[in-house]
Amino acid sequence: MAVDVPGLVAVVGFYIVILIIGIWASRKSKKEEKTCVGNKSEVTIVGGRNINVLVGVFTMTATWVGGGYIMGTAEAVYSPAQGLIWAVGPPAYLINFLLGGLFFAKPMRSKRYVTMLDPFQHRYGNMFTTALLLPALASDILWVACILAALGGTMSVILGLSSTLSIIISAAVSIIYTFLGGLYSVAYTDIIQLSFIFVSLWLCIPFLILSPAVTDISQTALVNQSSGNSWIGELEPADAGKWADEMLLLALGGLAYQALHQRILSAASSAQAQVTCFAAAGAVFVMGIPSVIIGAVAASADWNQTTYGLPPPYERGEAGKILPLALHYLTPTWVSVLGIGSVAAAVMSSMDSVLLSSASMFTQNIYKTTLRKQASERELQRVIRLSVLVVGLAGTGLAFGDDSVFTLWLVSGDLLYCTILPQLISVLHFRCANSYGAISGYVGGLLLRGMSGEPLLGIPPLLLFPGWREKDGVITQYFPFRTLAMLSSLICVILVSWLTELGFCHQVIPQSWDLLGVFDEKKEAEGEETPVSQEGKNFILNTKF
Repeated sequence: MAVDVPGLVAVVGFYIVILIIGIWASRKSKKEEKTCVGNKSEVTIVGGRNINVLVGVFTMTATWVGGGYIMGTAEAVYSPAQGLIWAVGPPAYLINFLLGGLFFAKPMRSKRYVTMLDPFQHRYGNMFTTALLLPALASDILWVACILAALGGTMSVILGLSSTLSIIISAAVSIIYTFLGGLYSVAYTDIIQLSFIFVSLWLCIPFLILSPAVTDISQTALVNQSSGNSWIGELEPADAGKWADEMLLLALGGLAYQALHQRILSAASSAQAQVTCFAAAGAVFVMGIPSVIIGAVAASADWNQTTYGLPPPYERGEAGKILPLALHYLTPTWVSVLGIGSVAAAVMSSMDSVLLSSASMFTQNIYKTTLRKQASERELQRVIRLSVLVVGLAGTGLAFGDDSVFTLWLVSGDLLYCTILPQLISVLHFRCANSYGAISGYVGGLLLRGMSGEPLLGIPPLLLFPGWREKDGVITQYFPFRTLAMLSSLICVILVSWLTELGFCHQVIPQSWDLLGVFDEKKEAEGEETPVSQEGKNFILNTKF
C-alpha cells in the first residue's frame, strides 16, 4: 500500500502543534517553579497544586480516553464473540471516577500527598513501598505498549505508513514534551488532544452510517460474519463470571493508577478534586459512544462492497484494527485522516500521563527517600526526565508484540487490581492495617494471581477454577479469578493486621518477635501519616474552589 502523502502531512502538522503547545506549557512550568514556595519537583509532579477544575477535567478524561479505550471498545462491539455487552470500558470508567471522587479524592488530597505511594511510605516504610512500585511500573509500561500498538495499527491501515515508524515517531513526540514540562505540558496538551478526539470521531459517524456498504445497524449483515451474531452480543450464564471479572477489573483497577491520583493531588483543594472526578465520569462515558457506534457499523457492513473484500476483518484476525479499517474503507479519505488524528491524539494524551506517573513515583518514593536522601531539586528534576525516557523506551519496545489492543488493555490493569488496590483501600480506610498484614496480602494476592495463569504472557494456570475451558491448547478461566485474588489480598491484609495487633497488644506474642518494629514505632508512624505544615494548612485555607 502506497503512503497517503496528504494524510501524512496532516498528521505531522497535528504533531507539530501538540509539540509547540507542550513546549509553551513547559515555559509556564518554569515560571511556576520560580514563584513556588515549596519543592520545585512538586511543580513537575502535581503542577504546584494549582490545576483548575476545567483543566483538571480535561486532563483526567484524556488520560483514560487512550488508544486502548477507543480501539478496544470498537473491537469488543464488532467481534461476534463479544458484542456491545462485552464493551465494558465506558460504564466501567464511569464507575471508576465516581468511586474515586467518593472514597479516594478527599483522603488523598487532604493529606497533601505527592504520589499514590506516599501513604504506604508513611505507614510501612521504604522497603514495602519499593515492592509496590514494581507492579505499578510494569502496569504503566504495558499501558504504554497498549496505546502505541493501537496507533501503529491505525497508521499502517489508513496512511500506509510502517507501524514501527508510526510508533517510534509518536513515542518520541510524547516523550519530548513530557520530558520538558511535566504535568503542565501534559495537562495543557490534553485539552487540545481531547477536543480533537471528540470533534473528529463524532464527525466520522454520519459518513460511516450513510456508507453504501452499511446496512441498518439494528442487525448484523449476515454476509460479513460467518456466525451472523447481532452486534449487541449475548451474555450466557456460563460466561457471567468472566464478564464480571473484566468489568470490575476496569471499574476498580483504575483506582490504583498513579495517573488518577496525580490529577487528584494537583487540584487546589479536596472539594475541587472530587468535582473533577465526578465531571470526568460523565465525560469519559460520552467519549466512548463514537467507538461503540463504529464497532456496530463495522459489524453491519457488507465488506464485499468495499475494496477490502472478503473474508471480513474478524476472519482475517484483524478485529483489533477494526476502527481504522472502518474509517479507511467506509468513509472518504479526508474523513479517515481525521480519524487517524483522533487516535494519535488519544495515544499521546494517555502516554504522556503514564510516563509522568511512573517517573513521579520512582523519583519521589524511591530515589528521594531511599537512594539519594540529600538530592537537590535540580537533581530530582533530572531523575524525573531520565525516568520518563526509560519508561517510554520500555513501553515502545513492547508495542510491537501483540495485535489485540483489548487484551493488552486488560492486562495493563491486572497487576494493579490484584496487588495495589487492596493495599490502597486498607492503608486509606483501615487504621489497623500494618506491615505484617500488608506483606501477607501482597504476597498472597500475587501468588494467587500468578497461579491462575495468563495466556498473553504464556503462563499456564496451576489453579483451575470452575468453568474453565481449553481451546487450541490454551486454557481460559471463566471464573472471576482476578476479583478473587483482589478480595483475598484485601481480607488477608485486614485479618493478619488485626491478629498481629491483638497478639502484640495483649502480649500473647512476645514483643521480641516484632521483627519489623511495627508496634514499637506505631505512635511515631501515626504522627508522620499526616505531614501537613502550618504553611500547608494556610495554603489549603486560601485556595479557591
